[in-house]
Amino acid sequence: MKFKKYINLKAIVVSAMALTLVAGFTSCEEVPNSPGFEFGPDMYRTRALRYYGQYVTATGDTLNMARKPVDGTIARGYLPAIPKGMTYELADNLRNPIPYSPAIEEEGKVVYGKMCVHCHGESGKGDGKVAAKLPGPPPAYDGALKNLSEGKIFYSITNGKGTMGPHGLIISVEDRWKLVHYVQTLQGIRNAPVVIDSAAVAVVDAKKIEPKKEEAKK
Repeated sequence: MKFKKYINLKAIVVSAMALTLVAGFTSCEEVPNSPGFEFGPDMYRTRALRYYGQYVTATGDTLNMARKPVDGTIARGYLPAIPKGMTYELADNLRNPIPYSPAIEEEGKVVYGKMCVHCHGESGKGDGKVAAKLPGPPPAYDGALKNLSEGKIFYSITNGKGTMGPHGLIISVEDRWKLVHYVQTLQGIRNAPVVIDSAAVAVVDAKKIEPKKEEAKK
């Protein structure tokens, strides 16, 4: 009885040693990057997924890694650039989403000094240092471009116009709209004098002073 137990124990030990030797030899491969035998590799070596990718699960369900926004919607806190199908002629319909303030204008001036002054000049008259080397200097903001709308200014900054290249990839949407405010200042819109029609004012004042007919009869 004891002899049989000894034989069984010896067989178990020999089998374990054999398995250890086999595992050791099989794990020593010539491939230097081989991890050998891995237990539960899915726990730390996950499957790579791509953005906006579509995968089918084991149960047959379709899994979208990221859903695209609904057409026509704008994310909260996001300033839209130029809608699809917008052209230079239709850009008059664009409106500046950033309200004007002296602080915003000053920020636009900083952007102008970094990105525009080289060609358009400090006063926006097209007399920058680089303008002299161009086929033709940029038009003056208070001259040929005086009546250019804010939408067309933004469109030109984004997509370029004439010899000016597009700046949509190097100036953020927010900075472009701030730049529009400063360009309008160079156009003279902020400093435009208020024209008062003295004849119209006189008519209004006369109507205020003229007594009512009922009072005149009394």
